[in-house]
Amino acid sequence: MSDLERPLRPKRARTWVDWAVQFRWILVILVVLPISKGFDTVAWFREQWSAMKSEKKRQKEHDENVEKVIKRLKSRDAAKDGLVCTARRPWIAVGMRNVDYKRARHFEVDLNDFNQILEIDRENMIARVEPLVNMGQITRMTVPMGLSLAVVAELDDLTVGGLINGYGIEGSSHIYGLFSDTCVAYEIILADGRLVRATADNEFKDLYYAIPWSQGTLGLLVAAEIKLIEVGPYMKLTYKPAVGNLQDLAQAYNDSYCPRDGDQDNPEKVPDFVEGMIYSETEGVMMTGRYVSTEEAKKKGNTINSQGWWFKPWFYQHAQTALKRGEFVEYIPTRDYYHRHTRCLYWEGKLILPFADQFWFRYLFGWMMPPKVSFLKATQGDAIRNYYHERHVIQDMLVPSYKVGDALEFSDREFEVYPIWLCPHRLFKHPMRTQINPEPGFEYAGRPGDTPYAQMYTDVGVYYTPRCVFKGEEYDGVSAVKKMESWMIENHCFQPQYAVSELNERDFWRMFDGSLYQRCRDKYKAVGTFMSVYYKCKKGRKTEKDVAEEEAKVTETAYADVEKPE
Repeated sequence: MSDLERPLRPKRARTWVDWAVQFRWILVILVVLPISKGFDTVAWFREQWSAMKSEKKRQKEHDENVEKVIKRLKSRDAAKDGLVCTARRPWIAVGMRNVDYKRARHFEVDLNDFNQILEIDRENMIARVEPLVNMGQITRMTVPMGLSLAVVAELDDLTVGGLINGYGIEGSSHIYGLFSDTCVAYEIILADGRLVRATADNEFKDLYYAIPWSQGTLGLLVAAEIKLIEVGPYMKLTYKPAVGNLQDLAQAYNDSYCPRDGDQDNPEKVPDFVEGMIYSETEGVMMTGRYVSTEEAKKKGNTINSQGWWFKPWFYQHAQTALKRGEFVEYIPTRDYYHRHTRCLYWEGKLILPFADQFWFRYLFGWMMPPKVSFLKATQGDAIRNYYHERHVIQDMLVPSYKVGDALEFSDREFEVYPIWLCPHRLFKHPMRTQINPEPGFEYAGRPGDTPYAQMYTDVGVYYTPRCVFKGEEYDGVSAVKKMESWMIENHCFQPQYAVSELNERDFWRMFDGSLYQRCRDKYKAVGTFMSVYYKCKKGRKTEKDVAEEEAKVTETAYADVEKPE
C-alpha cells in the first residue's frame, strides 16, 4: 500500500520520553551490554560445571530440588498466601507482555535451580532437561554430538519451560510442529503436591495435551523429555529473492516449501528449514536449508559463512543482499545457523543501538552483543515501557498459510512495519482439542502444505517501530492491536501469549479453545491454587478486586457460551 492510500496522521509533539528512548543507547552501552556479557560468562561456567557432573549426580540434585518445591507448595495457606507462581523476577521473562500479576498478592515457589540438562539418551533419541535450560545451552551440548532438538528456537535465552508453557517455533516447524509438539513427556508438580509424568498415552494424557499454552497455570513443570534428531555439521542455505505485491510475495514464500503436487512428507521435495523475510511492500527473500556433511560444505568453490562470529554482518541484512545479488547458496555451520538472529535480536538491535550494525562497532564491540532482553526491561521504567507498548510493535500472528498474503496486507495497512518474518509450522490434529486447533474441515480442502493429520500455519512476525512513528506522526498502537486481534479471531488465527494483548476474557476464549484446559484445571485442582491463563496474560496491573476474584474462583465460565466446533 502506498503512503497516499494510508490515512493521514497528525504530527505528534515530542516529550521527554522520546528523547529518553532516542538516547537510551548510552545506558545500553555503558550498563546493559557489560552486565549482559558478565551474566553470559557466569552462565557458561555454570554450564561447564554441570556438564562435568555425572548423570547420576545431576539426577540426585534434581530429585532434591523437586522435594523442596513439593514441601514449599504444601506449606501454602490457601486462605492468606495468594495464588502460586514462580519466584522468577518479572523482568527476566523474554517478551513484551507486562508480568503484572507478580505485582499483586501471590505465593512464590522457587524454580531457579532447575537449569540442568539431565540426560542425552542417544538410544531413544530423547533429551531430558529442566525447564530453565535455554536454547544456547542445549545446542552447545548436542550439536557437537551430531544431534539437535527437532525444533530449536532462534534466540539463545529462550528456555524450555517458556517454549512449552508458552510458544516456540523454528524454521523446522513445517515438519515437526511447534516446540511443544516435539516433547514426549512432561514432569509436573500438581496443586496437591503430587509429581506426575504426563505422556500422550498414559493416564495423564489430558494433562499432556493441556500443558502447551497454559502458561504454567495447571502445575509446575520441573522436567521435560524432548525429541532429538540427527543433524549435519553444516546447513546448505539457498537465498531466493522475490518481487511483486504482497500476495505475490506470499505465494513465493509458500512455493518455497509446499510442493504443488501435495507430496508434503517427501524429504526430497521439502527442505529441512524454511524462513521468509519481507523487506517492503514489494520485496522479500525466501530461504531454504538442508543439513549437509563437512565434506560437501568444503568442496571447492563453495562459500562457507561462519555467521556466528561477532564481526559478521547481521543475518537479516546479509540475506537482504539477495535482492541485488540474485539467488545464491552458502554453507553455514549448523549451530551458527540455529542462532542466526540472536546477535541482532532479529532486527530490533537496530532500534536499541542504531549504529551496532556498522563495521567499526561489530569489530570492536560486537562480541558483547546482544544486550539481554531481561536487562533491557529491568532498566527501562514504566514510562519507556508504556512508550514501547503504544508506539512499537512486537506481535506474532499464527495464520493458516493460505492466508499469509491477507495477513501481510493487514500488517501493511495497520502497522506499517518492515521487515516481517515468515516461518511455517504444522498445526497438528490431536486426539484431544488443545488450546489451538486447525480449521474445521481443513483436511478436505486439499490446500498446499496440508496433510490429513496437520494444517500448515505460518508465524507472521511483526517486530519494529511503525514508519509513521519515525515520521513524528500520531500512532494508536492499542487500536491497531485490537484490530489485529479481531481480524485473527475472524480468520481462525492465534496470538502467542508473550505479546501485549488487548483481548477481554470473552474474546480470549473465542480465540483459544478452553474446553480441555478448563477440564484439567478442575480435575487437577489447579483452580484456587494456580491463577488462570487469562488472568496471567491480562494487560495492566492487577487490582485488589482482580486478585480477590481470581482467588475466589471455583470454575471459569467466560467461554461457556462460546460454541466450539467438535
